[in-house]
Amino acid sequence: MQRVCFLLKVKADRVVEYRARHENIWVEMREALTAAGWRNYSLFLHADGLLVGYLETDNFEEARAAMDATEVNARWQAQMADFFEELDGQAPDAAMRPLTEVFHLA
Repeated sequence: MQRVCFLLKVKADRVVEYRARHENIWVEMREALTAAGWRNYSLFLHADGLLVGYLETDNFEEARAAMDATEVNARWQAQMADFFEELDGQAPDAAMRPLTEVFHLA
């Protein structure tokens, strides 16, 4: 199992709306994430817009590719792209860069 942690940056003027959008994630989005192998997935958002994501999966690249293949993810990414800084034309999922784990206490 891989533990994956990543950072993104939500635009400061969109933080409140970003939080609100995540209060009621679409059921079909939740189902797609589960089917694609995203487990124990959490997002943490600082008031300044720093977003920290964490998930567990068997293979992150395969899990990300499985989500990329879904129609619901395409719709979600299109709606969420404007919330983020520095995507350089990428969808938010494609801009995720996993951090290197340096310590884990099991």
